[in-house]
Amino acid sequence: MNPELTIGTLIQEAAIFAEEENQHNEPSLYGITDGKAVGTYLEKKFKDYLQRLYQYEIGNAASGIDFPSLDVDMKVTSIKQPQSSCPFKSARQKIYGLGYSLLIFVYQKQDNSENKTSRLLIQNTIFVNKERTADYQMTRGILEILARDGNQDDLMAFMYDRNLPVDEIEASNIAEAILSNPPQQGYLTISNALQWRLQYRRVIQQAGEVDGIYKIR
Repeated sequence: MNPELTIGTLIQEAAIFAEEENQHNEPSLYGITDGKAVGTYLEKKFKDYLQRLYQYEIGNAASGIDFPSLDVDMKVTSIKQPQSSCPFKSARQKIYGLGYSLLIFVYQKQDNSENKTSRLLIQNTIFVNKERTADYQMTRGILEILARDGNQDDLMAFMYDRNLPVDEIEASNIAEAILSNPPQQGYLTISNALQWRLQYRRVIQQAGEVDGIYKIR
């Protein structure tokens, strides 16, 4: 019986998988420019790889993330524009984090016209602890306000200035929560939309330099 997948083994296997993928020529991706198709390919391949070695709970629409028992979601993104989307659950995610960790594969796609294959060069493999998945500017601003003895009104005004999608009651509730439980500094850029748009340039730059953001390879 295969052992249970842990966050430690997930990180180890991500490094091995990325190294192997860098050497693989894939005919089915040749000429494909749709980033979603590339992401689906790599996500499925990595999950199939893990299932041969470990037992783990497979994510579904209800859980919303790829590894629900580990509180980890996998993201695949191009180095040209390292971003992806995720479900909007609450405006508080921008302040306190998404509620789960991220395993991010950042690739550069190279097509070979001679043999009609494509190679995904995994340029960055990064693990972001869930405590670091809040919005960088939002959490930085809040922590600066608190450092200057800011109060509930200051926090609410800041949330409105930053266009946090909340009404007055929720803004007041969040401000109260912040005063009793300040957030940690986040490192994602999270844009408001029907779904959150997550941008990863900062975590790519900070991987290995900040506690909770790990450069796997």
